[in-house]
Amino acid sequence: MEKQTAKMPGRPVFAEMIDRIEKGEASGILAWHPDRLARNSVDGGRVIYLVDTGKITDLKFPTFWFDSTPQGKFMLSIAFSQSKYYVDNLSENIKRGHRNKVKDGIWPQMAPIGYVNEKGKGIVPHSEFSVLIKKIFEPVRYWKFHFAANQGKIQCSRITRKK
Repeated sequence: MEKQTAKMPGRPVFAEMIDRIEKGEASGILAWHPDRLARNSVDGGRVIYLVDTGKITDLKFPTFWFDSTPQGKFMLSIAFSQSKYYVDNLSENIKRGHRNKVKDGIWPQMAPIGYVNEKGKGIVPHSEFSVLIKKIFEPVRYWKFHFAANQGKIQCSRITRKK
């Protein structure tokens, strides 16, 4: 099972699977949906090419049908194209959302250590950790300690971000 994103070509497990199919060790693929196989044109093209050349004789998906016919290959290429569009569009929407947050003076990502995101209020100090963070960084403020010396204090205090 591969856990790497299919947005960019170069997934090692996918490459190994395709190599084994090209060597004749397998002739089919089981996957949840075509978008699990390819969200980029290179991987999608490789799968369709292997179907065209007869190296892949069957693709099985519980949520999508596939036949090795011109119509089946067309529908598979449409599914791959939709997956690529979805990933590209999602990326653009996230970037636009981050730009708008910055424009409005809002921190666009996770709250820094010692703060939390509260709905309607934005980023606010964490009720427990903000006091500890202040104590840890107070000596740095007055040049009594170097930041690196305080890293151990942060790790010992077990201050973490909310995940």
